[in-house]
Amino acid sequence: NHILLEKFWKIKKKLYWKIDLIGPNKIKTAVFISGTGTNLKTLYNFSLKKKSPIKIELVISNNKNAKGLLFSKSKKIISKVFNFKKRVIIENKILKDLEKNKIKLICLAGFMKILSRNFIRKFRGKIINIHPSLLPKYKGLNTHQRAIKNNEKFSGCTIHFVSHKLDSGKIILQKKVKIYKQDTPKSLAKRILKVEHKLYPKAIIKLYC
Repeated sequence: NHILLEKFWKIKKKLYWKIDLIGPNKIKTAVFISGTGTNLKTLYNFSLKKKSPIKIELVISNNKNAKGLLFSKSKKIISKVFNFKKRVIIENKILKDLEKNKIKLICLAGFMKILSRNFIRKFRGKIINIHPSLLPKYKGLNTHQRAIKNNEKFSGCTIHFVSHKLDSGKIILQKKVKIYKQDTPKSLAKRILKVEHKLYPKAIIKLYC
């Protein structure tokens, strides 16, 4: 009975998503950034397309100097900066903002802070992240440097659900990128970033369409 009930709720949830996509109400989305915001730009441009299931309503950053904030403000998106020194207090404030703006999906896009177990539990299944490696390989930082050092033939990027374990949530999509002999961490990062920009929208379509 428990399994049947779980299947019923999954089908019902998917039907609600479909109704959202048919009507004018897209899935209200928040994007969390720390830097240049190139994936934010990609997601914003994607959100304007008819086939896109999302609308970006909110941008959150831990870095007041993040270039991505200039972009979000130029597009009149609500943009907020939080200092994460007192993480519990700040996360509660963010949760209130998310609730206030009726956010149903969080996209982490180069967000360099780790969200707490409590925060993630509140948004289970609704927080996704992009990581510049073929997970489960090279979790954490310096992924390109480590892949080159270990003479990997391929690297790439992964879109995954966020869980309480770092870069360990269920994988949604991955894409390989070949590593050339002459590659440096910088040149590899540049090529992988281009792939990221294509993969993030595809992952969202896979989830909701």
